Amino acid sequence: MAQKPETRKEEIVRTAEMLFKKKGYSAVTMRDIAQAMGIKAASLYNHIQSKQQILSEIIIKIGEDFTEGMAEIVAAELTSIQKLEKIIGLHVKITMKNPSRMATMNNDWMHLEEKIDYYLQLRRNYEESFRQILKEGIEKQELKAVNPEIILFSILSTLRSLYLWIPKKEDINQEDLLQTLSKVLLKGIVK
Repeated sequence: MAQKPETRKEEIVRTAEMLFKKKGYSAVTMRDIAQAMGIKAASLYNHIQSKQQILSEIIIKIGEDFTEGMAEIVAAELTSIQKLEKIIGLHVKITMKNPSRMATMNNDWMHLEEKIDYYLQLRRNYEESFRQILKEGIEKQELKAVNPEIILFSILSTLRSLYLWIPKKEDINQEDLLQTLSKVLLKGIVK
């Protein structure tokens, strides 16, 4: 099945996300985006209202992708370990597909204006679902009795920063990364 051609709006968002990753949201202007596309800045406004709308499109879409993925994991009849493996897989898949969007989400979410409360709610709900999976795993003795906040911080810090590492590894295989990351994050490195 042929991929449908990119719309002008999608091209604007894609160009902006690459510039945001490179320079940071605050340093990029609509003129920079237009220049990178080889068009006049005024033309952008035929397709998009503002730089804020672009930022919102990028971050909210990724946040909703994570929320949707987590809802499926939570609802699945799986052990806590299997759910954690699925969460790692969710991060690997989304990050490999969207490293620039992940960079924007991690580095520029605080610049969201009218959508910041919605984004923070998505994030809190995601983290709470993750925390509940950890607590359940500890209760069922599938996981070591370690403070779930420390486990959550350790795993999420690694998963949230994958976007920094993945683009430098062109030859990386998604499945290999998932398996190795799951092994290291869930079982440790002690022989």
